Amino acid sequence: MHTVWKGAISFGLVHVPVKMFSATEDKDISLRMLHRTCGGPIAYVRRCPNCDVEAEWDDIVKGYEYDKGHFVLFEKEELDQLAGEKSRTIQILDFVALEEIDPIYFQKTYYLSPDQAGGNAYNLLLQAMNQTGKIGIAKISIRSKSSLAAIRVIDNCLAMETIFYPDEIRSIEQVPGLPKPSEANDKELTMAKLLIEQLSTPFEPTKYEDEYRSQMIDLINRKVAGEEIRIAPQQEQTNVIDLMAALQASLEAAKLPPGGTAGLDTGAGEKPAATTTQAAANTTAADGTEPKLPKPRKPRSSKEKKETVS
Repeated sequence: MHTVWKGAISFGLVHVPVKMFSATEDKDISLRMLHRTCGGPIAYVRRCPNCDVEAEWDDIVKGYEYDKGHFVLFEKEELDQLAGEKSRTIQILDFVALEEIDPIYFQKTYYLSPDQAGGNAYNLLLQAMNQTGKIGIAKISIRSKSSLAAIRVIDNCLAMETIFYPDEIRSIEQVPGLPKPSEANDKELTMAKLLIEQLSTPFEPTKYEDEYRSQMIDLINRKVAGEEIRIAPQQEQTNVIDLMAALQASLEAAKLPPGGTAGLDTGAGEKPAATTTQAAANTTAADGTEPKLPKPRKPRSSKEKKETVS
């Protein structure tokens, strides 16, 4: 893993030197912008429209537009000074219970490992948090941006989740079109609860996959192999207006045993099997490695079979 940050966790007078690593990675397939005529990649230049010249990096500064077309400029030294000495410190302010934090606050996860001779202090903090069941709320500056963070334990590792400040969370009152509170139809509510019970299962993240990425890798492989791809038009789906009919159909699709709608005890109903994409290129191999996109090779002849993709 690549170290993205080095500093220390501080709580009270205790100082824990740590290194930070990204706990997640973006596996989206990146597509380039190309010129349709020649296939060349489109270049983006740093051009000043006022001077009509391409700007060098040394001539670029950051600024804030306080009014339309009016900016105040900031030098790098000014921004660095705002970050201050705490830019290399994860300062724990409070210890709280994890269940008190709504998931809407969480942003990105990082792993923390001990740095230099900080193993003993690291292990002390990890065990203390494990035994108290608490997580730390801290402040940190990453790339000149101040963030709140939650320090918690994942297995035998300290992890840090950057979280939004309260004023960055939009109010529910700003959401348009929310229905007014009302009592649901008893029969519909019973069937909805039955459906939730029927579809309830322990969380197993490995059974979920990015089907779009699987299909994209498969499509790329076939295009590199020279296959001609035809896209079949999609049929418009009709909206289901009858809520009861939709609930009943959903229960039947979930293989609810006969007579199960009489109450919430559905018995030992068969759980629906987890669906997986049977694409030619799976997203993850059996050994956990990510499939690699193919290198270009000579296209096949036009006599080869054409396929239709729906």
